[in-house]
Amino acid sequence: MPAEDEATRLFGTAAPPAPYRFLRAGLLAARLEEGNLRYIRYDGHEVLRAISYIVRDRDWGTLVPRIAQLQVEESDDSFRVVYRASCVSGDACLTYHARIEGRADGQLLFSVEAIPDRDFETNRCGFSVLHPIDGVAGTPVTVEHCDGAIRKTVFPDLIEPWQPFKSIRALTHSPAPHLSAACRMEGDTFEMEDQRNWSDASYKTYVRPLELPWPYLMPAGTANRQSVDLRVKARAKKAGEISRPGRHDGPLRIELGDVIATRFPKIGLAVAPDEIRDVLTHTGLLSEIGPQAILCHHDPTTGHGKQALAGFAELQRSCPARYELEYVVTCESDLGAEFEALSEQVRSAGLKLASLAVCPSVDRQSTPPGSAWPDCPPLEAIYEAARKAFPDIPLGGGMFSYFTELNRKRPPVALLDFVTHATNPIVHAADDESVMETLETLPHITRSARAFIGANTPYHIGPSTIGMRQNPYGTRTFDNRRGERICMAADDPRQRGRFAATWTVGYGARIVPAAIGCWTPAAFTGPRGVLDEATGALLPIGEAIAGLAGFADARLIDCRVSDDKRLAAIAVEMDGGPALLAANLTTRRLEVDFKGGYELAAFEVRRI
Repeated sequence: MPAEDEATRLFGTAAPPAPYRFLRAGLLAARLEEGNLRYIRYDGHEVLRAISYIVRDRDWGTLVPRIAQLQVEESDDSFRVVYRASCVSGDACLTYHARIEGRADGQLLFSVEAIPDRDFETNRCGFSVLHPIDGVAGTPVTVEHCDGAIRKTVFPDLIEPWQPFKSIRALTHSPAPHLSAACRMEGDTFEMEDQRNWSDASYKTYVRPLELPWPYLMPAGTANRQSVDLRVKARAKKAGEISRPGRHDGPLRIELGDVIATRFPKIGLAVAPDEIRDVLTHTGLLSEIGPQAILCHHDPTTGHGKQALAGFAELQRSCPARYELEYVVTCESDLGAEFEALSEQVRSAGLKLASLAVCPSVDRQSTPPGSAWPDCPPLEAIYEAARKAFPDIPLGGGMFSYFTELNRKRPPVALLDFVTHATNPIVHAADDESVMETLETLPHITRSARAFIGANTPYHIGPSTIGMRQNPYGTRTFDNRRGERICMAADDPRQRGRFAATWTVGYGARIVPAAIGCWTPAAFTGPRGVLDEATGALLPIGEAIAGLAGFADARLIDCRVSDDKRLAAIAVEMDGGPALLAANLTTRRLEVDFKGGYELAAFEVRRI
């Protein structure tokens, strides 16, 4: 198969990922990619996930720099990188000169001088330093503040809704028992946010406190200088201590244990009013997938009304399932009157609802730290009005946006029958590796959610697509006419490739321990759907979701894989016997051994 065709099959686009090269100086190693550093390691251990110089526009979109005059020099004990880059926003251009130096003694210095030709508007301009979460969450860190004060603390274990550390000058932690890594950031005031909120697999230390006004102007002709100075020190290893992390050589293992009480979640597909006609054209394929729930999005602030509900009712007559209404509360008039009007419209349309989830319209936009919360009726009043108008069906609340917003505005759980939120993997980064790495964060999200919603409260997730349904952090999602890998895009090309199918199976494998009641992994049609509208056939993600829907309500079999960053697997006990669904999360061929109390021949095995 030609390389271009293979890329399109896997990623939905022939556009190649960003090129990179490795830099090494003794035991210090890093990856240079688009002028920034990723996967900084020492003696094989990941010290930092990334050091990046980032320029954001007023919608928090990342401006892509144009890099010129790139020079790279390497020797056995050092490397040096210099380049010139420019970012354009409106009629202003920001030009910056970057310098990266690494040495075998464990020092890595990244410095930038930036000068705009005109007043340059930005929400953030400067360094972002990412600490990984694997082996770091809950472990000690020493924080040096800008006033010189030293604080010994720990990286957050449960996901922190607000900044865990502010006014940061340096952070020191141990990426391995024999290593100490001190990261000093100069040129501005830095603070940290827990990026697991957005499903990023990192803690991010970034420039300029969020409590300061944004967007802001960088004055024309004024130089802005910043630097990140990382110093890794190694002590002598103790007897029997392993210095380098183990390599994953040989076959991966899937180990199966006992059948457990937790059941696989019901599977839903989302439908918006403007998609109903297309869905009705392909009801046969919808039935083939067999979702247990249809999540009907209804937003009167965008003009949805009686006609939308009538369309859902027509679809319900063609495709029976649990129809769950996701209602955006306008809060523009008396709450009782708003919900009574909705109830009357639902009745007159003939729509039979299995549940109702509600979220105030203003809560779909993020309220960052330091910002004033928008006017909104108390959630207790909203839920009371919804209960009164819909007394006979389960009521859900939470956020129609992401876990971030749920974590920052936690609902009165006792008044709800279930709690819901969505996730999105391309808020901060959109390359293939970063998207796959978001799977690492899902157990942290579900564990943190369970900490405040309770172990027994029904818990729903979705929609959880790669493409962004709605942007809580700006005025719009971003156009992607060229089918690229870009942040906050409504239409991501990987939805149409095998990438989305494998990522979705990986998502399912990571959330099942949290006893999710219903999970909506996609829409049916549209840019975040499972239908290839050009051929009328299911996309690979549609085939994967059909397999997942077949597992709904089945009891899980304890299923462990030796490297869950490369392989995802879900095993369930079904009426016809056990079934296993496995997905290779890489682009390389994997050899897999199967172990446990079952014979592989006894399984219905599906590979994605």
